[in-house]
Amino acid sequence: MKSTINWQGSMAFSGKTASGHEIRMDAAEEIGGQNSGARPMELLLFSVAGCTGIDIISILKKMRIEPTAFSMDVNGDRAEEVPKRYTHIHIHYSLEGELPENKVARAIQLSKDKYCSVAHSLNVDMTVSHSINGVAGKKNL
Repeated sequence: MKSTINWQGSMAFSGKTASGHEIRMDAAEEIGGQNSGARPMELLLFSVAGCTGIDIISILKKMRIEPTAFSMDVNGDRAEEVPKRYTHIHIHYSLEGELPENKVARAIQLSKDKYCSVAHSLNVDMTVSHSINGVAGKKNL
């Protein structure tokens, strides 16, 4: 999967995802941004919720169950010190319809424990490499 993100001036960046959707990110005004897009950490919360939501709907459909409504409230607690990573993410699921509670709980558990690649990406020691102008992280700026 590959995306290109371009600086739009000030603290704003925009780009197209690998699937062709445009996203704009910006910082808060108090740190030099213009509030013209979502914060990257907000998008991370959206990603976790979106990933698990897609999993849950997919699993419920396989069980031949479909909610009439589904929403999620996601909250993230961040560390006080830099890099201010998320220390806890909580998702509250609200589902409506003819839904056996045990099957909904099973779908949520499967997403959490097995399928949600975003959440699992947050739980691993990940290597993040870089290159600058085509040179793999060996030259000083």
